[in-house]
Amino acid sequence: MPKKSFLSFVGFLLLIAATYCPLIRLFGIFPNMDLYDLNQPFGITVLLVGIVGILGIVLRQQPITKLCAWMALLLVVLVYVASFLKVHHAFSFIPFKSLAGFLTGKIKFKWGWYLLFAGPLLAIVGVYTTKRSAIVLNDK
Repeated sequence: MPKKSFLSFVGFLLLIAATYCPLIRLFGIFPNMDLYDLNQPFGITVLLVGIVGILGIVLRQQPITKLCAWMALLLVVLVYVASFLKVHHAFSFIPFKSLAGFLTGKIKFKWGWYLLFAGPLLAIVGVYTTKRSAIVLNDK
């Protein structure tokens, strides 16, 4: 693994670790929900993108690493928008708007979102600061 791609490596590790961090807390009485509790197939997809990104770094495949970094950011934005919409429309079936607003206010987003966004952003910064080393062939 090149020394300059360490930032991308840390970003992908942070992404993988953030999938296990608390993202949403329901009503203050239920346990915190991580990405696998929100949507298990989506969490596994984010995990696999992080693993493929790390393999791209280790095998020095910058296009794969760049693709995985952008895919990870796209997936994190997609899951954030989906959770935000789900939270704000979860109680739309209740005819009393004040009660629906009160219950929606009791669902809290937790600190895991910061890590989930920081991972792909670090990976993208690391990909664009790492220069591809040229291979010099000698004809001797």
